[in-house]
Amino acid sequence: MIDGHGDDAYKFGREIVSNFSSNVYNQVDLCGLEAHLCTRIGSISTYPEPEPYTLESRLAAHHGVTAREVCVTNGATEAIYLIAQAFRGSRTAILMPTFSEYADACRIHGHQLTSLYTLAEPLDEEIRMLWICNPNNPTGEVRDKEMLVAYIQQHPQVCFVIDQSYEYFTLQPLFTVAEAAELPNVLLLHSLTKRYAIPGLRLGYVTADAELLAHLRAHRMPWSVNALAIEAGLYLLDHSVATGIPMNDYLAEANRLRDMLQASGCMEVWPTDTHFMLVCLRLGKASALKEYLVREHGILIRDASNFEGLDERFFRVATQTQEENNTLIKSIMQWISQ
Repeated sequence: MIDGHGDDAYKFGREIVSNFSSNVYNQVDLCGLEAHLCTRIGSISTYPEPEPYTLESRLAAHHGVTAREVCVTNGATEAIYLIAQAFRGSRTAILMPTFSEYADACRIHGHQLTSLYTLAEPLDEEIRMLWICNPNNPTGEVRDKEMLVAYIQQHPQVCFVIDQSYEYFTLQPLFTVAEAAELPNVLLLHSLTKRYAIPGLRLGYVTADAELLAHLRAHRMPWSVNALAIEAGLYLLDHSVATGIPMNDYLAEANRLRDMLQASGCMEVWPTDTHFMLVCLRLGKASALKEYLVREHGILIRDASNFEGLDERFFRVATQTQEENNTLIKSIMQWISQ
């Protein structure tokens, strides 16, 4: 998805005061990381490891698994396209609505795609891969862990790609790295980009059973993870970086925002288990609301109409400060009352 994503402030000729469009939490203290990378800037003059062995070993030790069960990538997005390439031409299902990169990557690599809208639907016997975002983007829903385990065990012929990029932004139980590595048909995606608000560095990783991950590595391009990204990963693992996220308080504020949106009577808000939420206008278009909020208030939201299964009424917001959230509600109500 090159166009139609969140955080597209570059399209507008004015300052964005409050950015609700991106799911990256931006209240992270990166001063220490920035200072460290300045001392390592000389590393750009030499090639990094062709595969990020050192960072993979550190991540493996951190999670209590072997290095063969960790594959570091240039953001979770590289992992998505790498998986689609490694399993090229598969009969593949995607649980919708969800992040469009899964379908985009699979189309590029010749997958035969099927959309699912609930795991209660019978799974075609010819399906060999199923993508699940958990917590899900854009809805914020977390699928029940015990149900997922049972579902995975019922379909041993299917490779499950479970994207846990937002795993640090929920209190609901999710797969641990060690648990997923014990399942021979699960690829688990992780994002340091999301946890530490470093989207410009592009850093993610996949964890899985060593044999399954070996198949993925066979398709990995050398030097895909740059030297500064590797340095950042090592620093973040070795230092207690203040994420600025008191999760209980943050999710309580997310619930307050959801309740305020719902109480307006003009919107329906999907239940969420994380800091972002999907909203449906009862009247009007999300694109018109987005343009008004930017123009009049410097507020940016995510028009969600381009997610499969959604229409022009849908938008997504990620919880900000209490003051910003109050301003968002007030501004939306002004637009509705026009």
